[in-house]
Amino acid sequence: MTAMTKAARRADLIGSAFMVLAMALFAVEDTFIKAAAQILPVGEVLVLFGLGGALVFAALVRAQSLPLFVPDILSRPMRIRVVFEVTGRLFYTLAIAMIPLSVATVILQATPLVVVAGAALLFGERVGWRRWTAILIGLAGVVVIVRPGTEGFSAVSILAVAGMIGFAGRDLASRAAPVTVGTLRLGITGFAAIVVAGVIFALWDGSAFLVPTPPAALFLLGAVTAGTMAYASLMKAMRSGDVSAVTPFRYTRLLFGVTLGVALFGESPGPAIWMGSGLIVLSGLFIMWRGGRR
Repeated sequence: MTAMTKAARRADLIGSAFMVLAMALFAVEDTFIKAAAQILPVGEVLVLFGLGGALVFAALVRAQSLPLFVPDILSRPMRIRVVFEVTGRLFYTLAIAMIPLSVATVILQATPLVVVAGAALLFGERVGWRRWTAILIGLAGVVVIVRPGTEGFSAVSILAVAGMIGFAGRDLASRAAPVTVGTLRLGITGFAAIVVAGVIFALWDGSAFLVPTPPAALFLLGAVTAGTMAYASLMKAMRSGDVSAVTPFRYTRLLFGVTLGVALFGESPGPAIWMGSGLIVLSGLFIMWRGGRR
């Protein structure tokens, strides 16, 4: 084994480790948000969580003596990204507040499938019949979980689907985002979009904001800490190893989310959840494998 090969394998190992860490932290973030939403109105949770994350990333930008604002933040791709970020965050937060964490986490794993389909339709990326078949199978997994038209159907599970579509749109818009915006500024705009989502829902819901109790404040602090650390770990993962080697570890979020849902909220995923998650994960891994071959 050459020194270059060893270095590449080490980079893949480091990137994979950071990806697993990022997914674990994102699952912890979801857990804290779900716990906070049981005490405070969802709109307030979104506003406080978004403010906390935006302030952290703003401090990181200023620590590097960089300007907080660049004109490209107002570019068309960034405006589209914010709209999808608001949509994704609003509906996904509502989902984890109202349905089992395990169900919301599993549905979220379909995001890469929608991103690949969107890239083919919007950006003209080549997607052969095999990957289109995998996308359809993965989306069928979402249908298995949601179970429309059956006794087990819950209309609020559609919130998780809407959130997943919002996140997919955000990821697609990020591809067209100007490079001058940078990763940290994307973090600021992303968390600022969460504040907007919270304000929109608070106005619609009409619930008065409450003074956070000590447990609620701790949950929000935990969510902001886990969320910002997860974002940093994700960026480190994507910059450390080969994308095809690192990206499959995104699906470890499913394991962490289901485990936390069972352990902390007493959830018990049924056969439909396991069957649907299997279809989604296998389809996603196949699409990554085919993309790597191409």
